[in-house]
Amino acid sequence: MLENMWEPVILSLKVATIALICSFIIGVGAAYFLARKDFPGKVIVETLIMLPLVLPPTVVGFILIIIFGKHGFVGQAIMMLFDQSLLFTWYAAVIASTVVAIPLMYQSAKTGFLSVDKNIETVAIVDGVSRFRIFTHITMPLAKNALITGTILAFARALGEFGATLMFAGNIPGSTTTMPTAIYSAIQAGNMEIAWTYVVIIITISFFMMWFIRRKEN
Repeated sequence: MLENMWEPVILSLKVATIALICSFIIGVGAAYFLARKDFPGKVIVETLIMLPLVLPPTVVGFILIIIFGKHGFVGQAIMMLFDQSLLFTWYAAVIASTVVAIPLMYQSAKTGFLSVDKNIETVAIVDGVSRFRIFTHITMPLAKNALITGTILAFARALGEFGATLMFAGNIPGSTTTMPTAIYSAIQAGNMEIAWTYVVIIITISFFMMWFIRRKEN
């Protein structure tokens, strides 16, 4: 019983960690590109990136099902390659968590990159330093605080994702049940002790992450 109780905790941490890695790569890459480039339609691209932040989770879940479901263009390709659907798997939970975490990672990273003096990068280019080395050894270190903030916020958002995960990954005990969905199930079953356990765990993790951000700001 105790082992089963910890399954959603372990799965949530695994999903949130992988989602963080994915959202960091996508969010930081997009933020750097859009912070340094101007082109027609840039506002539309940025709006699309930030859209999951304001859309109802059910809408995000619905769109993911349309794209990655058995009849979606990505879903069909996955079925052809792996002979398995992503629907109602923990991979679906990772995708849902990544999608909702990207906006937070992107916005923080973009704020950090915009605060970096472009003249420093220009001087490095003139000195013959490659753009990749400039990005990894100059831009990212100078934007470190913003990137740390984005990382923590993205992880917290991925850890707490519920609506899109419930629709896309389902709530299968031992397979796709994360802490948020476990809380939902426990309340429905009237098991308040289990619900409180997961609530306290999530609040504790979130509190220390937010405390760390505030501590760095002061």
